[in-house]
Amino acid sequence: MHWYRTATQAVRGQVRAGVLTAHRAWAGPGRERDLVVQAFKAALAAFLAWLAAGWWLNAPVAFVAPWVAIVLVESTVYRSIAHGLQQLAAIATGTVVATAFALALNSTLLAMAVVLPAAVLLGNWRRLDSQGIYAATGALFVLTGPSVGVLTSAARIGEAVFGALVGIAVNVLIRPPVYLRSPRAALEDAADEARSVMEDVAEGLDGGEWDAAEAGDWHERALHLSRLVDQARSALGWSRESLRVNPRRRSRTVAEPGSAYDDAVAVFDYVAVHTAGVTRTVLETVGEDRKASWPGSTIAGPYAAFLRRAADAVRLYGAVRFDDGSAAELDEAVAGLRRSLDELRRRLPDAATGDPEDLATYGTLLTQARRLADQLAPAEHDG
Repeated sequence: MHWYRTATQAVRGQVRAGVLTAHRAWAGPGRERDLVVQAFKAALAAFLAWLAAGWWLNAPVAFVAPWVAIVLVESTVYRSIAHGLQQLAAIATGTVVATAFALALNSTLLAMAVVLPAAVLLGNWRRLDSQGIYAATGALFVLTGPSVGVLTSAARIGEAVFGALVGIAVNVLIRPPVYLRSPRAALEDAADEARSVMEDVAEGLDGGEWDAAEAGDWHERALHLSRLVDQARSALGWSRESLRVNPRRRSRTVAEPGSAYDDAVAVFDYVAVHTAGVTRTVLETVGEDRKASWPGSTIAGPYAAFLRRAADAVRLYGAVRFDDGSAAELDEAVAGLRRSLDELRRRLPDAATGDPEDLATYGTLLTQARRLADQLAPAEHDG
């Protein structure tokens, strides 16, 4: 019965996730609503293509038109057009080659043995990208059909072209997709996580209470911060692609993300790298069983203060970049960050114990602090 309970719990979890997704799609704009809209558009494209090719024209292989239409309602207009051209090229190549060999060899079985390996290899051609597999699919449709003929193959290619036109037209004319919320949301998530990690490490340094598990958790979160920045970079590229050849951009109802997003991605990338450096150093000291003597009250307090100021500067930097904060407040926070860094430099000689490992640790922490401050400091002038 254990497997039954496990399966039941898994089904319930999936149902709850589906209900939550539906609620989010209904509640307001977001990724969930975009997915629902795209699903209905794909279904509409398939229906229209079948209505014309299968019901009205009664085409001999009418299923090709809705099949191509539904897969070309892509996540961006640009991708629909680019993949449409690649897919048509692949289908046409596979269809023509398979038809030629089947007629020449007078055997679909022999033609399959010759054509399919070549079609699969063609599918790996870089210029066809992810659509290369349709070369083998087009060949299979020819070789597994009831009969092979030039007219049937020509009709199959023509219906593929028609289906592609329907899919692209539906994607362009009916609420063409744009993704402008994702980059900002991803960057805000990165800023929040960076601030949270820095504040938690600062609290640990101030209290002098942390162990290997806690230090490991800080470091894992710092590494996760890098992944959040990568997601923001990907979302930024995705949003810009969604505006290419998009009529909603020409109507000026939406605007492409500006250079502020690129600047923010670059800064948060450095923040992630140096936050990971700080947490790695703290984790290594625990692993080397030096916690009892490190970092010492002389430098722990100033370093904790620096991390708190860095967390505040990161928060303000994100707000100013997206016009939600005060540039004057950011300037003040960066100035305070510089003062904290100067205090660290002054305290370093007093913290020296003569132990080379301690000196290396302090030097690493000071280097990470300086680089972090350098990345946030330009905001004084360009924020």
